[in-house]
Amino acid sequence: MDVLNDILDTLNLKGALYFRTDFSNPWSVTVPDLNQAARFHLVVQGHCHVQFPDRSAVDLGPGDLVLIPRGRQHVLADSACDTAPELETVLKDVGYRGDGVLVVGEGDPNATTQMVCGHYTFRNGADHPILRALPDHLVTSASVRAREPWLDEMLRLVVQRVFSEEMGSTAAVTRLSEIVFIELLRVGIGQSEELQMVLSAFRDRHIGRALQLIHSRPAEPWTVESLASEVGMSRSRFAERFSELMGTGPMAYLSDWRLQKALSLLDDCRCSVQQVAIQTGYQSPAAFSRAFSGKFGLPPTEYRRNIA
Repeated sequence: MDVLNDILDTLNLKGALYFRTDFSNPWSVTVPDLNQAARFHLVVQGHCHVQFPDRSAVDLGPGDLVLIPRGRQHVLADSACDTAPELETVLKDVGYRGDGVLVVGEGDPNATTQMVCGHYTFRNGADHPILRALPDHLVTSASVRAREPWLDEMLRLVVQRVFSEEMGSTAAVTRLSEIVFIELLRVGIGQSEELQMVLSAFRDRHIGRALQLIHSRPAEPWTVESLASEVGMSRSRFAERFSELMGTGPMAYLSDWRLQKALSLLDDCRCSVQQVAIQTGYQSPAAFSRAFSGKFGLPPTEYRRNIA
């Protein structure tokens, strides 16, 4: 099975376009925190200075993209600045209602900063070593895109659809952006040693096979011994290698993944709590409820009532 697809599907990765910009200098805006989300900004024309609360910053030019995996607050501006108005203030001041282009200031249309800005959301409570391994930001430059024709073509299609303003463009952009997220993970490996380790687990002959087994049969009563036997490794070497690559032990990974699948089932299907417990490998609803409450702070029955 495609383990990465199963992960992103279970975590409920969804893309969303929130605006296209046309900013005339001078301009600046503070983008607030957004929980359970990853934001991206793709520069089509002009220049954008992106500054984070720790004072680190990146400068983007045409064709460059920054992905901010944990949706943390940041400032977008034409140049470095000490303060910037909040996004909601900017939207209110220009009367932006969520449709079309966010225009700030007046100037030569050939000299404005034009960007495509969007975000990815995940299911509330979504968690996985991939998400934990992501750095605070990932930059994909125009030069990197030149070496990655598949990603480059996807980003070109996103821009084309956004600027066409034809019926269905927004829906097309959100679907394309989800593919882009996967490509950005692959291309961004070089910017994060931790991410490189986690993603290398999927390609590892033994650990990759173990991940396939866990994801295809999460309800099976796996043990370290049985997984090690299935992939042809000794128990100790398997546990060591799994932990080295994934940043967590095989049984901890299995337990966490079962609870992520449980969230997905509780959200998306009509299964009873008892059926969800069985499908995710728990021997009783009581054991499932204890594990679920320990992870998410409330029992599964209450969680389901809250989303109903």
